Amino acid sequence: MVTPAPAAAPPAPAPTGPGLPSAWWISTAIIGALAVVAVTLALIGQQRIKSLEQELVRRQQDSQGQAIEARALAQQAQDLARSAESKVALLDSRVAETALQRTQLEELIQQMSRSRDENVLADVDAAVRVATQQSAITGSAEPLVAALRHSEERLARISQPRVERVRRALARDLDRARSVAVSDIASLTIKLDEAIRTVNDLPLLAQPERRLVAAPRPGAASPAPAASAAVPGMGWWSWLQTQGAWAGERVWSEAKSLVRVTRIANPDAVLMAPEQAWFLRENLKLRLLNARLALLSRQYDAAQADLRDALAALDRYFDRSARRVVLTTELVRQVAGQARLVNLPRPDETLAALAAAQAGR
Repeated sequence: MVTPAPAAAPPAPAPTGPGLPSAWWISTAIIGALAVVAVTLALIGQQRIKSLEQELVRRQQDSQGQAIEARALAQQAQDLARSAESKVALLDSRVAETALQRTQLEELIQQMSRSRDENVLADVDAAVRVATQQSAITGSAEPLVAALRHSEERLARISQPRVERVRRALARDLDRARSVAVSDIASLTIKLDEAIRTVNDLPLLAQPERRLVAAPRPGAASPAPAASAAVPGMGWWSWLQTQGAWAGERVWSEAKSLVRVTRIANPDAVLMAPEQAWFLRENLKLRLLNARLALLSRQYDAAQADLRDALAALDRYFDRSARRVVLTTELVRQVAGQARLVNLPRPDETLAALAAAQAGR
């Protein structure tokens, strides 16, 4: 059996009466309080934001000031660093100068504190080295010989055992220097000057020297008058024969002076034109002058070549039977024989002995 559903309950009646206004005022008060709180919170937040902005601005200004101050301090530090660097460089230079002065002062003190023997050995060493250089420049052993002899005499006055080895080395080097035969350049140049001076007077094969017939002395009488005066009673026929013989002898002597027979090996020398003689003599002078300059500059090969050419010209174009040509040729040959390169000895043994003595060994 189906029971019927119960009927729905009737709706509650709306509140009416004096309780409704109090609830509205309460909600309104709550909303207003919330609004006041929200506004207060907003104002407090805005103030805090403003204070934060002000704090940020202040801190930004402080940081900018600090940055400017830091840049100024950095610039000052850079200037100080540059000044310090320049001062350090100046100090380094002064320290180097002081060190150099100290070294020089120590050397000076050491030199002043040397003994007499050490000073003598140092002087001998310097003199021998300078003489070696002079001998190499001049090509003569005289400077070296003089320096070695003077050094030996100076060391002989010192009676010390340490210098005996040096004296023996000096004696051996002195003997070697004296044994070298060095060309005397001064005498060789004088001989060449004499040869150059006589070139203009040398007779050529193309222009032979005239040989004058010996003339009678002023106090002597002629042969013919003497013969006639010797025999006063001589007849005219004898006198005529005497005069004819005398005239024939004079004619024969004149004929012999006009004709000369000579054996010539180089026909070109005889066929040389007379106007070429001046050029030949000047060329010979130039050869001799070049040889002289080569000797003064120690160029012995060039000097020998010029002297050979000069000797060839003298033998080919000049009259070798003339005494002046023979003398000039002999002068040139002497110069060519003595002008040679000689290796000068070096005083190595003396220098080694001096170094050992100065080192105290």
